[in-house]
Amino acid sequence: MSNIPADLKYVASHEWIKTLPDGTLLIGITDHAQAALGDLVFVEVPQVGRQLAANEACAVVESVKAASDVYAPVAGEVVEVNAALAGAPELLNSDPYGEGWMWKLKPHDIGSVADLLDAAGYAKSIES
Repeated sequence: MSNIPADLKYVASHEWIKTLPDGTLLIGITDHAQAALGDLVFVEVPQVGRQLAANEACAVVESVKAASDVYAPVAGEVVEVNAALAGAPELLNSDPYGEGWMWKLKPHDIGSVADLLDAAGYAKSIES
């Protein structure tokens, strides 16, 4: 069974969202997604300052098996990216909910996060 922390929000396309105290969102891919992809060898994150629409493909993760798009769970502006991933894409495999975060987003509407899946909802989505 995948590791699905209860304190995060999720989308069916396998991204997780953590609301930080300043109202920004930390975003990454789930443990389930990294396990399905296998060993990651390349990560491309969106540029700081980029405006993202909800569900927009904005990043890429590449493994020895396949390349996959990563989507913005909600609309907002990219305010920070995890520069460590450029030299260490394997952080997404070893610590997907910690050091493997991908980007920080300033959401246009913080309320839109409430509509995302909780851990139980995400677990159901990956079972089906």
